[in-house]
Amino acid sequence: MYRNAARLLLVLCALLALSGCAGLTTRDPMRVNLVRLEPLQGEGFELRFALKLRVQNPNDHPIDYDGLALQLDVNDRTFATGVSDARGSVPRFGEAVVSVPVTVSALSAFRQALELGSGADLDRLPYTLSGKLGGGPFGVQRFSERGTLSLPAAAGGNP
Repeated sequence: MYRNAARLLLVLCALLALSGCAGLTTRDPMRVNLVRLEPLQGEGFELRFALKLRVQNPNDHPIDYDGLALQLDVNDRTFATGVSDARGSVPRFGEAVVSVPVTVSALSAFRQALELGSGADLDRLPYTLSGKLGGGPFGVQRFSERGTLSLPAAAGGNP
């Protein structure tokens, strides 16, 4: 009797393991690109922006998300952070533009201004964008992107 119960348990465990492996599919990483920053109303000593992201899904099934969090580093220093409780879906083999409100603290803005004033190249500012899309059937989807920003130079002393 114990031998039959052990065999049955072994067969059930094997079936569960096989069905679990079948549910695991190879997923290509999503691509996230910084599209633009749009100014928002800030409070006190902080700056606020709507950071627009283009999320591309190179997979055969949609990416559903419920919430976003991100950090934008410029010149290897944290510049802006943001969170959003937005929900949405990026279609299979498709893309979506997602907006996330971000905050730049006065200290971050001051530090960046000092570095830019000390001869930093305004045409090639390195940045790193990292974050995550929350929720969905595959859990958290993390992303990271590196690139360079080009800021317009002040002409003739005018801002």
